[in-house]
Amino acid sequence: MKKLFLIAIILFAYVNYNVVNAQQKKAFVSFSTLEHDYGKIKEDAGKATYKFDFTNTGGEPLVLTDVKASCGCTTPDWTKEPIAPGKKGFVSATYDPKNRPGQFNKTITVNSNADNGSIVLRIKGEVVAKEPTIEDKYPKAIKGVRFETDHVAFQSVKNTEVKTDTIKTINTGTENAKIEFVKVPEHISVKAIPATLKPNEKGIAVFTYDGKKATDWGFVIDRIPVQINDVLDPNSNDNRITVSATVEEDFSKLNPEQLLNAPKIEFESLVFDFGTIKAGDKAEYNFKFKNTGKSDLVIRKSKASCGCTVVDPVDKVIAPGKESSLKASFNSTGKEGKQNKTITVITNDPKNSNITLKVTGDVTKAPEQTPPAQPPAQQPKK
Repeated sequence: MKKLFLIAIILFAYVNYNVVNAQQKKAFVSFSTLEHDYGKIKEDAGKATYKFDFTNTGGEPLVLTDVKASCGCTTPDWTKEPIAPGKKGFVSATYDPKNRPGQFNKTITVNSNADNGSIVLRIKGEVVAKEPTIEDKYPKAIKGVRFETDHVAFQSVKNTEVKTDTIKTINTGTENAKIEFVKVPEHISVKAIPATLKPNEKGIAVFTYDGKKATDWGFVIDRIPVQINDVLDPNSNDNRITVSATVEEDFSKLNPEQLLNAPKIEFESLVFDFGTIKAGDKAEYNFKFKNTGKSDLVIRKSKASCGCTVVDPVDKVIAPGKESSLKASFNSTGKEGKQNKTITVITNDPKNSNITLKVTGDVTKAPEQTPPAQPPAQQPKK
C-alpha cells in the first residue's frame, strides 16, 4: 500500500511539473499596475500621458496584437516589436482634457499572443476647467466690441405681449466705441447701455420684441446690423446680431362663448405620398380642408420646409361651412432617394392653430441621355 501511495505522489509531481513547464513556455504579460489615477489635471495644461510597464514572464516572445482605447479622447501607444522572455515593454495612454471638464474613467484593452491574452487597463481622474478668457465670455467680435452671443432667442412671443432680453458687451479696443443698431424692424427695438463704451468698459444691449407689432407668424428671424463709431460695412455678414422668435396668436383671453363660435379647420388628409418619380419631375397635390367652425377661418401663413416645395393657398379667408385647398408642388430637381418635406400651416383656429402637412415619396435618378449616333463621314469622291 505504501508503494502504491509513493508511486501516486511521483506521478502527480511529474504531471504537475510538465503542466507548469508547458505554461512557462508561453508568453505571459505581467503589468506592474492595471490602473492609474491622474488626480486633478488642468484643462489648459495639455494632454496627459501615463506609461504602463510590463514584463514578459513567459517562455516565448510576446507580441501585442491590438491595443484599443474606449474613446477617442484617449490615444494609446505600445511596444510594437516582439518582447523576449524576461524583457520589458510598455502601453501608454494619452488623455486629452480639452473641452472635457469633470470626472473621467477610461479603459484600454490590450490583446496579445500571451497566455493571459486580453487585459484591461484603466485611467481615471478629474479635469479642472480652465478659466474662461474674454474671448470665451464674449465670442462675437464687431470692430473692437465683443458680444457674449450673436443670437437673441425669444422663444415664444404672443401677439399680445412684449418681451425683453439682454446680452453683455465689452470694449476690448483702445478707443471709445459708440454702438448703434441700424435697419431695425418696427417690432424690435434695441438699445446699447451705455451707448458709448470706454476701453475695457462693460455694458449691455437691450432687445425688446413687440408681438403686437409683428407682421409675420410662426418662426421668424431678423438680422440686425451693428454700427461701431458710425462705421458699417454693408457687405459684411459678421456685423449682425440675429433675433429669433416664434410669433403665436394669443387665444388665452377668449371666453367660452368665443371658443364655441371660433373657426375650425379640418383637412381631408395631412400626408401626400407621391410614390416614385424621376429626378427633375414635379409632383402636385391639393390638400383639401373645410371650415367646420362658426366664424371665418383665416390662413395666417403657410410655409414649406425647403424651397423645393411651393405652397399656394387658394383662399386666405374661408367662411363657415366652406371648403378650400392648399396646393403643394414638389420639384425633384437635384433630389434623389427618400424625400420627407413638411408644410406648416398657421391659422386662427384656437384648437388647431399650427398644423404640419407632410410630402413624402421616392426620387429615382434620371436615366442618362445617350447622345445620338453620328453618321459616318463621307469619303471624298475620287
